[in-house]
Amino acid sequence: MQNELVLLHGWGMNQGVWQLIQPELEFLYSGGVRSLDLPGFGNSITCPSPYTLHDAAALLSEELKPQSILMGWSLGGLFALYIAKHWPDKVSKIILVASTPFFAEQAHWPGIKANVLDQFKEQLVNHREKTIERFLAIQAMGSESAREDIKQLKQLLNRYGAPNAEALIAGLDILQNEDLRDLFTRCPVSVKAIFGRLDALVPYRAIAEMLILNPEFEYEVLDKASHAPFISHKKEFLSIAKSML
Repeated sequence: MQNELVLLHGWGMNQGVWQLIQPELEFLYSGGVRSLDLPGFGNSITCPSPYTLHDAAALLSEELKPQSILMGWSLGGLFALYIAKHWPDKVSKIILVASTPFFAEQAHWPGIKANVLDQFKEQLVNHREKTIERFLAIQAMGSESAREDIKQLKQLLNRYGAPNAEALIAGLDILQNEDLRDLFTRCPVSVKAIFGRLDALVPYRAIAEMLILNPEFEYEVLDKASHAPFISHKKEFLSIAKSML
């Protein structure tokens, strides 16, 4: 019996973001495919308070079958890595999508500039919908059909609940502060990844640093894709994903 493939979305999103490719993944992979909402996002009604990566990951791990393959996009990738470390019986393999073990820029580590995350946090307080819309625009960068992609994404996301305010703020805190590089170095399962070379949030240069931490780490890069390669370059993404499953 094959292991179930579980799709974990990124910050500000919900499982609706996967609906553009989930039917194709189900066709490619016979082990079963399921998309989950991170705690406090979409239709997830359980939300830890205070919201920490550990407590949210613990809740999420309870929804997983043993030996699941976790495909984690952006923030979802941090959840995948954390669960593999702390609940290893739940995870057989990780496929990161536009995700690294540490998102914040530091000396010798390419990442998101602190002021970018600070701006998102500031804008969230007064203009939640506009902030998420701006984030959606970043996701579709590099796509030849970016405007259409964003429109379709919004429709899919709106089928699920609006994110919990505490989860939104905490999600940005996790992106800014959670450093899982040691965990990535000693990850108990194999880690593969798919990146977009034009990604503004996960710089292409971060891949070389990840290889230093974990030389067995395997990856593919879509040259014209940005932060959401499964949206902007669906066909190419599915081809790579099939080879990694």
